[in-house]
Amino acid sequence: MTLTWQAIAVRAVSHALALCAVALVLFITLVPAHAETIRLADVTPLPVPADLMAVRAQPAIGPTIVPLAPGEQPLTPALLANYVQRQQALRAVNVTEEITPGELNTDVLMGYIARGSFGGGNSAVSALASFAAPTPAAEPALNTSMLAAYIETGYQTTTQRLDHANAERDCLAQAIYHEARGESAAGQLAVANVIVNRARSGKFPSTLCGVIYQNADKGYHRCQFTFACDGRTDAPGERRAWVRSAELAQDVYAEFATGEAVGAVPGSALYYHTTAVRPNWANTYNAVAQIGSHIFYSPN
Repeated sequence: MTLTWQAIAVRAVSHALALCAVALVLFITLVPAHAETIRLADVTPLPVPADLMAVRAQPAIGPTIVPLAPGEQPLTPALLANYVQRQQALRAVNVTEEITPGELNTDVLMGYIARGSFGGGNSAVSALASFAAPTPAAEPALNTSMLAAYIETGYQTTTQRLDHANAERDCLAQAIYHEARGESAAGQLAVANVIVNRARSGKFPSTLCGVIYQNADKGYHRCQFTFACDGRTDAPGERRAWVRSAELAQDVYAEFATGEAVGAVPGSALYYHTTAVRPNWANTYNAVAQIGSHIFYSPN
């Protein structure tokens, strides 16, 4: 009877010790060593500086110019000067005020790299590569004098550019119609190709209209294309042929404007004549192609 009671007591003590051990393990595992209250930082946006708000409140065209309806505001040196001054004022404001970037030391740099993606696109590594690259030469800053000079010498409005493009296409269509309307599509394209080659050669005017009507005001034997100075009307009389010429001119002008090769004849081909004639100058040039009733030549 005594042995039985002792065995029961030992077993009960063993169970109690086991439960205590399990409780101790769970306590050590689940409770952090240094428990402390975690508080989220209060994040508030920086106040916008008063001088920046004042610049933003100004109209985009400048504080001294009365806004007009869309499309009626002329592009003038004064308008561009206002724009430049406003952009400079916006960029001169220190939005972060007292906040200045710290020194780029080893710890900061390694922190950037650690937060980056090593799979590609790591900004810190890219920044290091850019520092190792040669420093590009400084370019002159855009200023009002440069903008004013651009307006006086080379600036064109969108309307002016459209008018120029339409005129170029019409001149080319006239040349295709009068010079090769009876030719195949390849023959018409070759004639247009020669006109484009001349405009790109530096030996003739740089525009298609300039090439086609070069010396047209100097008489019948001085012009480059007969139809331009023969005294007859240039108005097309064959509607289908004119539509065909106009469509081809539109495609070729697009290639000319974007710098693409037309590809009908070599880029060196600057001259042609019909097979019905044999001009003296033909012996001094190299024949590079014959398409339909036209023979095409390049200078030696």
